[in-house]
Amino acid sequence: PSRLSAPRNRPEGKVLETVGVFEAPKQHGKYETGQLFLHSVFGYRGIVLFPWQARLYDRDVASPVTEKSENVAGHGSKEVKGKTHTYYQVLIDARDCPHISQRSQTEAVTFLANHDDSRALYAIPGLDYVSHEDILPYSSTDQVPIQHELFERFLMYDQTKVPPFVARDTLCAWQEKNHPWLELSDVHRETTENIRVTVIPFYMGMREAQNSHVYWWRYCIRLENLDSEVVQLRERHWRIFSLSGTLETVRGRGVVGREPVLSKEQPAFQYSSHVSLQASSGHMWGTFRFERPDGSHFDVRIPPFSLESNKDEKTPPSGLHW
Repeated sequence: PSRLSAPRNRPEGKVLETVGVFEAPKQHGKYETGQLFLHSVFGYRGIVLFPWQARLYDRDVASPVTEKSENVAGHGSKEVKGKTHTYYQVLIDARDCPHISQRSQTEAVTFLANHDDSRALYAIPGLDYVSHEDILPYSSTDQVPIQHELFERFLMYDQTKVPPFVARDTLCAWQEKNHPWLELSDVHRETTENIRVTVIPFYMGMREAQNSHVYWWRYCIRLENLDSEVVQLRERHWRIFSLSGTLETVRGRGVVGREPVLSKEQPAFQYSSHVSLQASSGHMWGTFRFERPDGSHFDVRIPPFSLESNKDEKTPPSGLHW
């Protein structure tokens, strides 16, 4: 069996140390709570907390019958059927966060604050969502192989189990209590000119503001360069449609204050953002404008995705207050 190594946290970042023994990735079935892994794209060490079943709408996979339908954007498109796909809620090793912070935000999970300030958000650092195929599983003899403030609150070592880390009652209770706010239900994917865009929207809840209701969502976006040519994201162009009948256009430089370069060495970039509507549902779609080394530009489609609120609205999430 091959041994997995990860960069030791030193300025030069060149020293490797053994972190465990590589295991064959699962072609079928799910990974269990407590499975250690390396992220195949971002390279960080992590551990699986629990799985989610999502509907993946992949616009790169042609349907057997290519029906035409008018979508919100006002142009014909293929009907896209959702396919069940496994994602995992995971903890990221805090030692790896500084190395991936330029490529992936390490706060993939955010909540509406549990008090009257309707604009307050708080994030849980080092909690991510990972697709089944991005997991490179490994095993370790270390009883605390992942450094994260929630590791020992959520998991405990049990040498009789495989993997030898099992969920504590606090993890089960936290998952059950925050299920409506953590669960990802739909994943949307589309590729344009070898740039793949993946979008995962999450409903965050409703707040009352100035005698009206404001509904909040967050969305996580991953950009992947599937080609060897270096490209740089320059602009974003969003269209946001609300069930109340409004259509908003948002243009701007880059995303989250950055204009990431996607290269063969660092092909992916992931970030999260938020949107609010004064209606219980809506749609978003748009384009990212990329620049090639020769100065030419091209637009990459952001697959349309719906913003749906939970019908059975529950109390606001409790976050990390036990």
